[in-house]
Amino acid sequence: MALARLGKVVPKTSILFLCDMQEKFRPNIAHFPQIVAVAARMLQVAQLLEIPVVVTEQYPQGLGPTVPELGAEGLRKFPKTCFSMLVPEVEQELGALPHLRSVLLCGIETQACIMSTALDALERGLDVHVVADACSSRSQVDRLVALSRLRQSGALVTTSEGLILQLVRDAADPRFRQIQKLIKDPAPDSGLLSLFLGQSPGFS
Repeated sequence: MALARLGKVVPKTSILFLCDMQEKFRPNIAHFPQIVAVAARMLQVAQLLEIPVVVTEQYPQGLGPTVPELGAEGLRKFPKTCFSMLVPEVEQELGALPHLRSVLLCGIETQACIMSTALDALERGLDVHVVADACSSRSQVDRLVALSRLRQSGALVTTSEGLILQLVRDAADPRFRQIQKLIKDPAPDSGLLSLFLGQSPGFS
C-alpha cells in the first residue's frame, strides 16, 4: 500500500501550510487564540525538522496581516483572493519539491479555505493531513461538518501532537529533546472535544 494511503509522514517529503491567520479574523473565529497557538507549535516543529512552510493571507489589504503570535514574521506571505492556497506562486513552490508527498494543513476557515486547499492538494495526488486543533471557523457547525467532509474526501484528520510525533518518529533523534519541550504541555483546548462528543453518528 502506498505511504500516502497509510497516512505516514516524513519531514523530507512534507510541507506545512499555514492558512490566513490574520488580524481581522481574530474577533470572529471560534477559539482563534488557541488554533493560532497550535499552528505556531507546528511552525516551530517544521523549522526544527527543516520542513518547508507556506503562509498565505486572504486579501491582506482588507483583512490585515498575519497575526504576530504565529511567529511567521520572517516568512514570505502569499496573498490571495481565491479560497484555495494553491495559487500560481504556491504551485511554483511545490514544483521545486519533487519528492513532496504530504501537506500538513492549519488555519481558517475549515469549510472555506482549508476545504478548498485540501481538495486541490488531494486532486494533485498529495496526502493531506488536516490538523484539527489548528483549524477553526466562525460557526462550529461548519467546522464539524467540514472536518467530516474532509475525511470523506480522503484527507487525514489528525491532532498536532499526533502529527508531530509521527514526524519525529524516534526519541533518539537529536532534535527530539527540543520538540519534547514544545509538546510537554498539551495543546490548548480549541473546543474539539465538545464538538465530537455532541456529533451525530452520521458525522463520525
